[in-house]
Amino acid sequence: MIDGYPIWVVLLISLGVFAAGFVDGIGGGGGIISVPVYLLAGLPPHFALGTNKMSSCIGTTVSTLRYLRKGYVDWSLALPSAALAIGGAALGTRLQLMVDERILKYVLLLVLPAAASVLLRKKSLPEERGEMLRWKRCLAVWGSSLAVGVYDGFYGPGTGTFLLLAFCTLGRLDVRTASGNVKLVNLSSNLGALTTSLLAGKVLLGVGLVAACFSIAGHYLGSGLAIKNGAKIIRPVILGVILLLLIQIVSELLAA
Repeated sequence: MIDGYPIWVVLLISLGVFAAGFVDGIGGGGGIISVPVYLLAGLPPHFALGTNKMSSCIGTTVSTLRYLRKGYVDWSLALPSAALAIGGAALGTRLQLMVDERILKYVLLLVLPAAASVLLRKKSLPEERGEMLRWKRCLAVWGSSLAVGVYDGFYGPGTGTFLLLAFCTLGRLDVRTASGNVKLVNLSSNLGALTTSLLAGKVLLGVGLVAACFSIAGHYLGSGLAIKNGAKIIRPVILGVILLLLIQIVSELLAA
């Protein structure tokens, strides 16, 4: 038994977390897989979210370091992006208390197919950084970080995927640098959320540490594939994440 859960249950959680880490290491959106896995295993919602933050945070550290070693992080863009995303998440959490979450879900039912359509029309995500005035790129990347940060605090699933799309299409970053910057932004916000969960005692440390080992493996393999293959692997994974998120939203609305 680990934290009161049988070994086989923890191993099943870990396999799901591995798959989530693999997807997250490539194109973001791993939480769409891992959070339901924790919930299906019987963890109470707050513990599922807190423990997921622990395993995903450790895994994201590994994939972030891989991008850093390869030089695929633009620090002058990434650091302000991280700060703005964290601030946006705090604002989004406050808005969640005032606005019905279903409103955002209905908006996403329109936004997600539109995003998929744009992605399908593009032959590939950019392998090289596009020409763009520096101040315009900063405005696009930082503005996207703030907006997606608000979304993260309000609802959350697919945050990394939305950031990656925004950095590539609005900021005209190459797909590898966009991915590296997204990983750093995600890691920053995850550390903040994990700290809050730990202080509140909403993390199952044993389960989280075992799952984290599998998350590390998933992130390592996923980020390696993304760095090696670029848009060839990232684009189809993003489409898959969008589809999974669409299915999740529809199922939540039908169950309400």
